[in-house]
Amino acid sequence: MPVPKRRLSRSNTRHRRSSWVANNTQLVKSVVNGKTVYSLPHRARAVEDSNGDVQFYEYKGRKVADA
Repeated sequence: MPVPKRRLSRSNTRHRRSSWVANNTQLVKSVVNGKTVYSLPHRARAVEDSNGDVQFYEYKGRKVADA
């Protein structure tokens, strides 16, 4: 693992740390039973019953896990 030859100054360290910014998550918009639903891409979606309880998880239209 590379090791710096000299110590970085405090201003250089803080400048490097302050320039890092987290990205916003990209949501996918879909319509399910007349409702607009936003979900994360490439993740299993929870299928709920009328009471709002999770029944199972599905991915690409297939059941992948029980709740």
